[in-house]
Amino acid sequence: MAGLLDGRRALITGANRGIGRSIAFAYARAGASCVLAGRQASELEALARELSAIGPSASTIELMLDDPASIAAAGRRVTEQLKTLDILVLNAASLGARQPIIQYPADIWRHTFEVNVHANLLMLQAFDPLLRASPSGRVIFLSAGVATMAKAGTGSYAVSKAALEGLARVYMIEGKDTPIRVNTVNPGPTRTEMRARAAPDEDPMTIKTPEDIAPLFVELASADCTRQGEVISADVWLKQR
Repeated sequence: MAGLLDGRRALITGANRGIGRSIAFAYARAGASCVLAGRQASELEALARELSAIGPSASTIELMLDDPASIAAAGRRVTEQLKTLDILVLNAASLGARQPIIQYPADIWRHTFEVNVHANLLMLQAFDPLLRASPSGRVIFLSAGVATMAKAGTGSYAVSKAALEGLARVYMIEGKDTPIRVNTVNPGPTRTEMRARAAPDEDPMTIKTPEDIAPLFVELASADCTRQGEVISADVWLKQR
């Protein structure tokens, strides 16, 4: 997929680890310049150096998704630096607590929605003008299977991901007259730190890695991608390759 994203600019939230990190490497190898957004500045800066060694230069931006002021500041900074944004990957998320709904801590519930839903609304509002300035803007949301097939104990994570899928659909419909393409990926079981916390009894060596599914995000980010309004199962995509 080398060169598929030549000249394109991407912003990735939660880029310092897991799926976000693998997407960043895949984008750099495909020719995209990346803005790496997240909390851990030192990790992001180290990643930016690695990406700059294999592809276009990468930059970092501190982003606290539970802080609306941080999102607004990030939007202003990126807007000052870039004339357009071609790809927005809304990857970062909060797992919440693993407790029954009737016992769910209200503060954790609110925080999960702040990160998984409200922050992504603010991200869309901040970066939509830059995406509209691109001839082929792409927005990729990350959801989860529990958004539509709930499991006991998944609480605020499941409900917030269902809300996120609704947000993606509304944004897609309202932007139907623009070149922006909006899709959602359900990664399925993937070897990440969050998955280890969600399923501590699972053998991580039995599930796929973030690197296995990173090429899907390259396909969805390409200027030639015509997919629109889909919720794409990474497991199904892998079987069809």
